[in-house]
Amino acid sequence: MKKLLAGTALALMATTGTAMADDISACLITKTDTNPFFVKMREGAQAAAEELGITLYTYAGKIDGDHESQVAAIETCMANGVSGILITASDTAAIVDSVTQARDAGILVIALDTQLEPADAADATFATDNFEAGRLIGEWAAGRLGDEAANARIALLDLTVMQPTVDVMRDQGFLTGFGIDVKNVAVNGDEDDPRIVGNALTDGAEEGGRRAMEQLLAVDPGVNVVYTINEPAAAGAYEALVAAGIEDNVLLVSVDGGCPGVQNVAEGVIGATSQQYPLRMASLGMEAIAQYAADGTLPEPTPGKDIFDTGVTLITDNPVEGVPSISSAEGIDLCWG
Repeated sequence: MKKLLAGTALALMATTGTAMADDISACLITKTDTNPFFVKMREGAQAAAEELGITLYTYAGKIDGDHESQVAAIETCMANGVSGILITASDTAAIVDSVTQARDAGILVIALDTQLEPADAADATFATDNFEAGRLIGEWAAGRLGDEAANARIALLDLTVMQPTVDVMRDQGFLTGFGIDVKNVAVNGDEDDPRIVGNALTDGAEEGGRRAMEQLLAVDPGVNVVYTINEPAAAGAYEALVAAGIEDNVLLVSVDGGCPGVQNVAEGVIGATSQQYPLRMASLGMEAIAQYAADGTLPEPTPGKDIFDTGVTLITDNPVEGVPSISSAEGIDLCWG
């Protein structure tokens, strides 16, 4: 492996996959290396790289939102002369200039999980339809409440102030599924529906979820529906609900479908979650790099979408008529494959 660019070694957490061939190399750049979602994504990329004979370098930011480390990682990947980069962008707009430089240098760039802004800044995107993921849990929550959905008190636990596309799509999908007018579908928090207590930020972490839930309970202790950007945030929110003594009175929904999150569905902590498949995203991304290196082609996006949709499934043990879902037992068998 070539030497890292000066100053990047301390900013990045990097590992090197086993090399089976010297002519194709790739980088995987994730938001963090601690969130189980990205751990599974790295596992998928490493397994595919080994099978395909691709030298893989992996990098991650220190926290969700650390796009400076991602920029440094792209620079390192360019210096290493890689064939392709797979990236889950922490800031979908701020990263674009660096992505453009990499593409201008002849490197294939594929976004995973999170579309860039604009989406065509990357050569391709392999991702969950995050709007659909949100819509499913919103429709489920409204169905569970029935007529009482008209009196819901909704807390929205979002990601970051930067509002990357995955954050907006899940939030706006949830509200749409619940039957709320989202106004500008590209913006979180501009809705005027009186059922919405407010939006708070979690950084996609358990501690952030707990803090955000406490913040919104201070605004309205009668919250009875909680949307969370992901399952770590949901776990933190649940801690705050337990501390307030109202966990049995609140529908808590989320997105990710990792094994711990699905177990939380089985235990009644989370009412429903939308399961996505990060291992599949990374595996398909690695296969696309190999295909592009071989013949210069890429898989076509899913018909009617500007992404290659890697799928989403609603997981719940309390199904709602008209909302397709599978049980937590089935979800455990599938989690993040």
